[in-house]
Amino acid sequence: MTRLILATRNAGKITELHAILADAGLDLDLVGADAYPEIPDVKETGVTFAENALLKAHAMARATGLPAVADDSGLAVDVLGGAPGIFSARWSGTHGDDKANLDLLLAQLADIDAPHRTAHFACAAALALPDGTERVVEGRLHGTLRHTPAGTNGFGYDPILQPDGHTVTCAELTPAEKNAISHRGKAFRDLAPVVRELLG
Repeated sequence: MTRLILATRNAGKITELHAILADAGLDLDLVGADAYPEIPDVKETGVTFAENALLKAHAMARATGLPAVADDSGLAVDVLGGAPGIFSARWSGTHGDDKANLDLLLAQLADIDAPHRTAHFACAAALALPDGTERVVEGRLHGTLRHTPAGTNGFGYDPILQPDGHTVTCAELTPAEKNAISHRGKAFRDLAPVVRELLG
């Protein structure tokens, strides 16, 4: 069985990709970065989601000699010219402080009315092979930013993005509802035929 590495320590992402590949009829030995604890995390020095995803996928493929998948994602706010973008996880200055990031963004948008609060979550998913072959796909979830957070099911900016066609935020959706429309779900589903093409 072909082993495929997902360059993440997030168990939820591994479960999600495993389910999507299984639905696509792909029987692969999918493992996360924890299977290779000696390999250090890669600095995300790219200026786009795609560049960061490729950096992580190539680093893991080179280090292990195995095919690797990686993703990078964030929130792009139209009125902010696409920011926070690749800086989504550290918008407030501290990496991974969801509340501080959310509070800062809401403060920055406080005077912006609903018609101009459009935004989207973006996710780039990359597959890299040890020989340097690479493919990238991107998924998006468009919506509008609420003025106040709502819901407890999500993380990051989920409590303020209301997806188009919905009356609740991403954090008010069930995990199954969110996975069906999420940017990462779309990217991973689009990556499945690429995995089939390159790995059989």
